[in-house]
Amino acid sequence: MRFFYLPLVLSGLALSAAAQSTASYSVVAPPPASPTLLVSAAEPTEAPAPTLGLLADRQPATSLLTPRRVSARKLDFSPSDKPSFIPVPVAFYQQETGFAVGAAILPVWRFGTDTTVRKSNARLLAWFSQKKQTTIQLTHTIFTPGEKFYFSGELSYYDLQFDYFGVGNNTRKSDKVQIQYPLFVFDEKALVRAAPNLFVGVRYRLTNLGDVKLQNSDRYNSTTNQPVVYNELANFRGLGEQRKGTISSGVGPSLLYDGRDNVLATYRGNFVDAHILFNGGALGSDYRFTRYQIDARHFNPLFGSNNTILALQFMGQYHSGDVPFRELGGMGGTLGGAIYNNAYLMRGIYEARFRDRQFTTVQAEIRQKLIWRFDIAAFIAAGQVGYDLNDYTFDGTKLAGGVGARFRFNRRDRLNIRLDYGVGSGGNSGIIFAVGEAF
Repeated sequence: MRFFYLPLVLSGLALSAAAQSTASYSVVAPPPASPTLLVSAAEPTEAPAPTLGLLADRQPATSLLTPRRVSARKLDFSPSDKPSFIPVPVAFYQQETGFAVGAAILPVWRFGTDTTVRKSNARLLAWFSQKKQTTIQLTHTIFTPGEKFYFSGELSYYDLQFDYFGVGNNTRKSDKVQIQYPLFVFDEKALVRAAPNLFVGVRYRLTNLGDVKLQNSDRYNSTTNQPVVYNELANFRGLGEQRKGTISSGVGPSLLYDGRDNVLATYRGNFVDAHILFNGGALGSDYRFTRYQIDARHFNPLFGSNNTILALQFMGQYHSGDVPFRELGGMGGTLGGAIYNNAYLMRGIYEARFRDRQFTTVQAEIRQKLIWRFDIAAFIAAGQVGYDLNDYTFDGTKLAGGVGARFRFNRRDRLNIRLDYGVGSGGNSGIIFAVGEAF
């Protein structure tokens, strides 16, 4: 697994203690509305309790001449609805990267004063490592005033080292090699509201992959004795040399239904994102292929309160045509970003451990409130990849699951620090530190 952000937890604790002390108020203001390290998406307004927005804790008058007494009431959120800009230091160590340092900025804001307009947010992350690896990532989700328009996307540059196992649903751990390549990603969807919570529009995605280099090449005697999976990239499925980099560029229609009460940590609501991307030479793409993708999520409180939340997700990514290896659907996706709407898929399986033209996965998570700002979660997922859908078999299903802890360092906007531990098929396991829920 990639990206171990333990210092995020420590910095989040410090930030929350400094910036989110609870105050007392005699008149309660209307509650503020309530993506990935990794966050994304915007904040819908949380349904107010019946007493919010009115005088708090009214006491009965002792007589007609005695005014009612209004006692102060402590709120579990700040009464201010001002934008929040939270800087977070990043420092970690991995065998692949060595020591790395950086920073992130996590703005959350609303356009205008209408609290029915959901909050927008963004994440700007940058870190640099001892082994000359780099990530610079900007993701955003924006609701304009009146929610007339919706923008969501990513502008990122990566130069990272990965474990690569080849392509298919039955790749072997013994075939693992380490590769490194630079990657530029621009992904943006621009949508207009067609009905409450329903948006339609267009999506464009560009990925520019640089040279794919084999790490630790001194282990191999010559270019003819290189690992099989790396050699395959010299003529991947007859698509030509991909170790020298590829460009994918696609555009197509996009549809979004977003009825979630809060995007960063949803209690209730549904989310459906569907799009088609047509990649071809007219757009500058090296290969001609089409992507069909649907992401459907459901959230529901259990036992009559928000203390226990059931979260469900279905993700299907399907291709036709000549798909370069970097654009194949991959389970074990943990990098966040726009391609999977900032979701973490098959936690417990290494990043794109299994990849192919068709990819389907489902996951479920129970989120349980504990005490103060601490919550816990348990999750399970199943998925499969294949060249064609009819290649799927029951025995080929991959499984992943695990448990996690949450610390809410921004209670007003429900922004959590997350620690998950997962295990999965393929002999994988790992720990993920991140900001925001997995989906």
